[in-house]
Amino acid sequence: MTSTQTPPAAVRDDTPPSARTGLSTRHILFVIVAAAAPLSAMVGTVPLAFASGNGAGVPAAFTVAGLILLCFSTGYTVSTRRTGGNGGFYASVADGLGRAPAVGVGYVALIAYNCATIGIAGALGYFTHLVLAAHGINVSWALCAAVGIALTAVLGYRDIGVSARLLALLMACEIGVLLVLDIAVLGRHGTHALPAASFSASEVTGPGLGVSLMFAFVSFIGFESAALYGNEARNPRRSVPRAMLGAVVLITGFYALTSWLAVGAIGSGTVRTAASEQMGNLFFNLGDDYLGSAGGTCLQVMLCTSMFAALLALHSATNRYTQVIAADGLLPRDLGALHTRHHSPHRASVVQSVVNALAVTLALVAGLDPYADFAAVTLGLGTLGIVVLQALAALSVLGLRRKGVAHGTWRGLVAPLLAVVGLGASVWLIVYNFDLVTGSRSAFVGDLPWLFPVVFAGGLVYARRTGRGLASNTFDR
Repeated sequence: MTSTQTPPAAVRDDTPPSARTGLSTRHILFVIVAAAAPLSAMVGTVPLAFASGNGAGVPAAFTVAGLILLCFSTGYTVSTRRTGGNGGFYASVADGLGRAPAVGVGYVALIAYNCATIGIAGALGYFTHLVLAAHGINVSWALCAAVGIALTAVLGYRDIGVSARLLALLMACEIGVLLVLDIAVLGRHGTHALPAASFSASEVTGPGLGVSLMFAFVSFIGFESAALYGNEARNPRRSVPRAMLGAVVLITGFYALTSWLAVGAIGSGTVRTAASEQMGNLFFNLGDDYLGSAGGTCLQVMLCTSMFAALLALHSATNRYTQVIAADGLLPRDLGALHTRHHSPHRASVVQSVVNALAVTLALVAGLDPYADFAAVTLGLGTLGIVVLQALAALSVLGLRRKGVAHGTWRGLVAPLLAVVGLGASVWLIVYNFDLVTGSRSAFVGDLPWLFPVVFAGGLVYARRTGRGLASNTFDR
């Protein structure tokens, strides 16, 4: 790319410095932690890991997954500093692997994040319906989902700073209620609430370790979206890497500690049986036991707000992928426009809200179970796609060495190599256990993972035939 050419959208900042939303590291951290939805992971994923995975060894599985993702983040920050934190995986793969693979990754990201967002919208409707019904209010799941989508549409259209402040509040409440539960468990059991068995070799390496690792990786989805907010950050080359690394450390510590205390509260020898019997009610029952009925109700309400926070965060991430690849000519260019006052990808936001609404409507008309047939399947597919993207992004950091980009042995070679191995294993685990992730044994659902290699291959062919996409030398300085 010559100096007279217009920079691609993934690195171009069309926002005047005086008009930047000025997201700080803290703001970006709240947005991406919200996408991971810690409370939703505790309520929905941890009981599955206890029951189907290695039982009391689940806290160790979260720790291992966190260390692998810390390696990924360490390497990925090499890319985000070069790209300015713009364009996410699309820009990272272009930088390390070239234009054609980046186009394939752009389309995979578009499908994966849309699926994850649609799945969260369905889950929000389903769980809100259940919580309201438990308190004598009968409202359709589809109406609950529609309200969440409408609120998200309004916030997604506006300045990201508005969403960041709301997410900060919701995340403080969500994490706060779980911390209160953690403290209550510690207060009742003391050091016995942290059983050594959870990190013993026999428990950690016992049957089901692979399944627990799979659910652990699933629970982290969303933290990598920090690399989409470069144009809206005050100092993107510093804020984006810091937010991503901070998110991994925070989420790992939180997941490992809370699941460990849950093992202590239930008992390391009985946690697998209790989780199998109670499943999604496991943490609600713990809330009733340790915090009283008011505490259990608070957990239920916070689950709904956690789902909404995740919906808003994933909606924002999806919009920014749509905007970037549209501005580079891979989608209709009108979708790449930024709002003149809010500086948000407003057209992409509107389209994504319509897609969410249509998906919920189709699920309702088809009579699908809102969770088992709709939310779980779309969330599972989106999760798989995002883990694939993480693995490719780690590989792209290794690809930078071909360009003579040196960032030290640890950051430029060892950390991304460990991430490629760990994330590659995670992709295999999710595909192999796709029925567990989605809760469906349908042959059609089992074949859905093939969608991503087909889309990626289509992107490669399209890029080579048209010459469109982000040039591999864009970030060379």
